[in-house]
Amino acid sequence: MKSIAKSYQLLLLFGILHFISCEEQDSKLDTLITNAIIYPVTEPMAKYDAIGIKDGKISILGMSDEILNEEIDDNTEILDMQGEFLMPGFIEGHGHYSGLGKSLQNLNFLSDTSWQQITAKVTDKIKTVDKGEWIYGRGWHQEKFTQVPEEAIGKYPTHTSISELSKDNPIILIHASGHSLFANEKAMEIAGINKEMPDPAGGKIIRDSDGEAIGIFEERAMGPIRQAYQQYLNEMPEAKRKEIWKDAIKFAEEECLAKGISSFQDAGSKFHELEWYEEMARNKESNIRLWVMVRHSAEEMDGKLSELRMIDVGDGFYTCRAVKSELDGALGAHGAWLLQPYDDKKDFYGQNTTEVSEVEKIAQMAYDNNMQLCVHAIGDKANRATLDIFEAYKNKDKSADLRWRVEHAQHLHLDDIPRFKEIGAIASMQGIHCTSDAPFVETRLGHERASEGAYAWRSLLDAGAVVVNGTDAPVEDVNPLASIYASVTRKRKNPEMEFIPEQRMTREEALYSYTMAPAFAGFEENNKGSIEIGKYADFVVLDKNILTCPEEEIENINVLYTIVAGKIRYSKE
Repeated sequence: MKSIAKSYQLLLLFGILHFISCEEQDSKLDTLITNAIIYPVTEPMAKYDAIGIKDGKISILGMSDEILNEEIDDNTEILDMQGEFLMPGFIEGHGHYSGLGKSLQNLNFLSDTSWQQITAKVTDKIKTVDKGEWIYGRGWHQEKFTQVPEEAIGKYPTHTSISELSKDNPIILIHASGHSLFANEKAMEIAGINKEMPDPAGGKIIRDSDGEAIGIFEERAMGPIRQAYQQYLNEMPEAKRKEIWKDAIKFAEEECLAKGISSFQDAGSKFHELEWYEEMARNKESNIRLWVMVRHSAEEMDGKLSELRMIDVGDGFYTCRAVKSELDGALGAHGAWLLQPYDDKKDFYGQNTTEVSEVEKIAQMAYDNNMQLCVHAIGDKANRATLDIFEAYKNKDKSADLRWRVEHAQHLHLDDIPRFKEIGAIASMQGIHCTSDAPFVETRLGHERASEGAYAWRSLLDAGAVVVNGTDAPVEDVNPLASIYASVTRKRKNPEMEFIPEQRMTREEALYSYTMAPAFAGFEENNKGSIEIGKYADFVVLDKNILTCPEEEIENINVLYTIVAGKIRYSKE
């Protein structure tokens, strides 16, 4: 009996020693980043050059030689940054993830400066598709055209040139802003567009002198064309439609990772997309962290929000905790809703694209389900109406931390700028929109309104507001460095100009707007946005120090690595 008892004791001792050994082994770092110039965001510059990573999170911060001696074993991967600049991964604060993928998957016109270039791309595409197949493209902007199209109403092209290319293929080309579209004759025929069709509330069909539609549809007038295209997609087998969608998502993911983006705040997805994003996160198919807004009408969302709210699914790769709505359109298409008429359209105040009462219904649903409300507002009247809604809910409970967001906040009345801080509203803006829109802003608003409240980052920051940065991709290139350059210089090329430089951010503010500000704006500041122990190991490595390099070099800095959850997801090599 004594020998049996002794054997049990020995086995128990062996087990304890084995457990301790495993625990020690498991406590060693998975990855060690060494010899980096580190900008943590929450402090000026780090006094350490190494980051230890365990289970996808930051485990230790220190000097390379000290950590090498103590915290690694043969299984630790060591990444030597050789003195390159490392900071938290960029967070795209407002973009359209599947829309970005779709724009890369189909025809893309962001760099085109003439209708002839666009027509040539459509001509080539027609040769590759079957009869009856829809052709989709995005990115044209009439304000970028260096010459007026041969057949045009104002600066808008008519459908004739493209309708003549194909009588069998419906063609839909989305404006860069996403707030208008071009359709050829076949697409209009399928959508039931005719001369007698009236303009819908909040939208406009552009017509010729005879009252015929020229193929351009603004704001809510896009509905019939979009519905016809969606019907075409819905007729596909779901497996095929999902395959095409996932292919687009991979395009978006690769594009974002190559540009240093580790997290993406998606500004509005449909129910089926939310389901597919969640599935990808649970199956560990995602390499970028997604924070998503639901985008449906109040009627469609009624009773569904509680089950859609999800936090940190798949180790933080999918969160849905916000609802998106809108009050107006885009400035370029005279769709921004203004307090005073357009300077170049004296009798027109813009488009109220969604009734205020509808947004109020969505606000109540968001409040009841602990979801953030995010409202697209570009014109000063749309921003005022949005802030009024936010203030009403803030007054219900002064201590409530709602973090409701104004998406774009492009053109503000001076009286409304301090309200952002007062009611805790977040200004989710896009630096690159400022310089992209600059050539026509004063034309639309006049000098005084443009200089006082257009893209007013400095005024908002000085008033204590949280300002989030982004690109609104695919409206603009998703490149954070281009948006940061716009934020700190307010300069653009072709045409070369500097737009209201008094509203510039500092470089530190611009980096904050791409890291901690969007993290805070998504209730994720404890997990990301800065380099601190316990946060996700999400980093971008650049080939220049963005804080000290000449300002003209900022937009040409190269992304060397994008690291998400401690793993290299993109390498320039």
